[in-house]
Amino acid sequence: MTAVAGTDGRTVDRRAVISVLRRLRSPQGQTDPLPLWAELRAMGDVVPAPWGGYLVTGFEACSQVLRGRTWLVPDLAWQDRLPDPGRWQAPATREMSHALSRLNAPAHTCRRRSLGNLFDRQTLAAMQPDIEGHVAALLDVLAERLRTHGEADLVTCAAELLPVRTVGHWLGIPAEHHARILDFTHRQVHAQELLPTAKQLAVSAEATAEMRVFFTDLIRQRRARPGNDVLSGWIRHWDAQLPDDRAEADRVLYYLVMFITIASLETTATLLSVAVRLLLAEPGRWEWLRERPEHIDDAIDEALRYDPPIHINSRVAGEDTVLAGVPVARDTMVHVLYGAANHDPRRNPDPSVFDILRGGQHLTFGGGAHYCLGAALARLEARTFLRQLLNRFPALKLADGPVYAPRMVFRRVTSLRVTT
Repeated sequence: MTAVAGTDGRTVDRRAVISVLRRLRSPQGQTDPLPLWAELRAMGDVVPAPWGGYLVTGFEACSQVLRGRTWLVPDLAWQDRLPDPGRWQAPATREMSHALSRLNAPAHTCRRRSLGNLFDRQTLAAMQPDIEGHVAALLDVLAERLRTHGEADLVTCAAELLPVRTVGHWLGIPAEHHARILDFTHRQVHAQELLPTAKQLAVSAEATAEMRVFFTDLIRQRRARPGNDVLSGWIRHWDAQLPDDRAEADRVLYYLVMFITIASLETTATLLSVAVRLLLAEPGRWEWLRERPEHIDDAIDEALRYDPPIHINSRVAGEDTVLAGVPVARDTMVHVLYGAANHDPRRNPDPSVFDILRGGQHLTFGGGAHYCLGAALARLEARTFLRQLLNRFPALKLADGPVYAPRMVFRRVTSLRVTT
């Protein structure tokens, strides 16, 4: 059977959907997914997925799913209700199902309240001098590479390293561990792909085991030698909440510190690389922003809209409902396509144009109870990075790239070569 009913009763060719999804993973699709998002949107706001469930492409429909209280994340309870839960039994998949992003109320509410307003103004103000220092040091390395080699990889010199230095310093993780954290994060994320292969799941399983050992040891060592850092504060909180169950306190702490750490790495690194690529892609755009630094935040928002670091997020219907005219039964999974939604011309006219002064809207940080915890920190890192980069490298140009990892969910720029 090759045809399924679309949003408004139209027939959607299953093979056409599969073709678009395959092309999204290709090098060309990774570099320029905009035409493919347009193809999916043309099929409807809610498109039947070849494996069941739906792909959600329209801005309003995606917003409804992300913000609606009756739309849930695919937690362990949902996974165990499935007729064939086998695809969810991989070790890396089960591990991430305990993390904050895969919890529903009341567990999600309890964990999130324990964190408070994680990156409020006071916290960000305290972190800013350190972030300024991290950026300056990384750009020193970039400058030396440009001086000695004539070109440099912005990703490996700076963009990939800033987030891990920021969160590592904040949590008190020694710098000698940062490379290891990046390594197992890059490998573990395969389990969060839309349809991971057996090989990808095996890679993720190995990385997950390394990740568990690292963060379990970190918590043990910090409990033995507590300080005034954030992690020590979390340990004191959960030890007080669970005074008679140290094992459960450690379990909660592990999933919190693991998630907060790895969630802040690839997404922010991708934002930094994508923003620079987009600013350098058009002659005169880099110089325009350099002369108008008051619009750096506008450039960041437009980069988030234009090419979001996460392309797909999944939810399940908590009850029988109707989405953009399509009946969706309870427990049905839908996949929110951030890029397709952000480029919906009904919400952002001329969406394929990168316009710093657009003042448009995007869903890149999600919405509702699962709105991105680190949104404000990511903006601060990107603002600091771009401001210093613009000031220090007025003649920066693209030399080659970008090169992307072949993924559909979490974007990762693996190389972006620049010159002056």
